[in-house]
Amino acid sequence: MDKLVITGGAPLEGEVRISGAKNAALPILASALLSDGIVRLSNVPHLQDVTTTIGLLGRMGVGITVDERMTIEIDPSTINSYAASYELVKVMRASILVLGPLLARFGEADVSLPGGCAIGSRPVNLHLDGLRAMGADISVDGGYIKARAERLQGARLVMDVVTVTGTENLMMAAALAEGKTLIENAAREPEVVDLANCLISMGAKIEGAGTDTITIHGVERLDGTEYSVMPDRIETGTFLVAAAISHGRVKVRDTDPNLLDA
Repeated sequence: MDKLVITGGAPLEGEVRISGAKNAALPILASALLSDGIVRLSNVPHLQDVTTTIGLLGRMGVGITVDERMTIEIDPSTINSYAASYELVKVMRASILVLGPLLARFGEADVSLPGGCAIGSRPVNLHLDGLRAMGADISVDGGYIKARAERLQGARLVMDVVTVTGTENLMMAAALAEGKTLIENAAREPEVVDLANCLISMGAKIEGAGTDTITIHGVERLDGTEYSVMPDRIETGTFLVAAAISHGRVKVRDTDPNLLDA
């Protein structure tokens, strides 16, 4: 499709169902790598990035079942590779989110840099600095982050800048680390809270998600869970604003007004 042609001037009327939030679903899919059991996720949006993440997990040998309602069952017990190739990471930067879970659960991870051989504009270095502070041995070779650790150790992590994926990666890694981890200047987005709630449903001990200081008390193992991904606040807001500017009346279903403070 080269262009969209919209003839305006008509009020928008009707009802629409809000889908699950992509920016919550992607880290939650990655978090399943931390589990000793099957993770069953519902309200997952049917989007290309979700399909790419499922493909990435599948290439690692993870067992995945998807039904017609996009309910996804993830069985990490069959994993046989701890690598995320450039081929997939280049089309979806969020693939970096497998770094923390792989390292924490299996002690190793080889993840392509999102920009190939250059670290690039996204602050991936904050992910690496945080994992190093937790005791990981990390090198960057041939465009790949190569991380190794027997068991990560809790640490005080102060983020130089606020980073959502950095906060999520380090929170997932800390869930299985030994001891207490403190993430300061943490991202406060609702998607970070949703990931924390999913991890808590697996047995993680996390406090402060949604504030700028998150405390994680590492546990020995995490269990399988059933979890429903939060509704997409951006999609919700888009339809509400569209109704307002067109002088229409739109009802959005399956969403949460508490997510709309912004």
